[in-house]
Amino acid sequence: MSLARFTAIAALTTAIAGPLAACGHNVEQRAATGAIAGAVVAGPVGAAVGGAAGVVVDKVAR
Repeated sequence: MSLARFTAIAALTTAIAGPLAACGHNVEQRAATGAIAGAVVAGPVGAAVGGAAGVVVDKVAR
């Protein structure tokens, strides 16, 4: 996978999974929600990006 394609997938997944990653009360729930949303959008790469977005959202929320 080229870097440009990976960057595009990461940006799209973050845009979609970011708001969904805010759902939940703790870091585990937010990471899981983001990972599921990311997996729906872009498969395994999206799951990783979505999970990371959930962790970031939790850190920012604190």
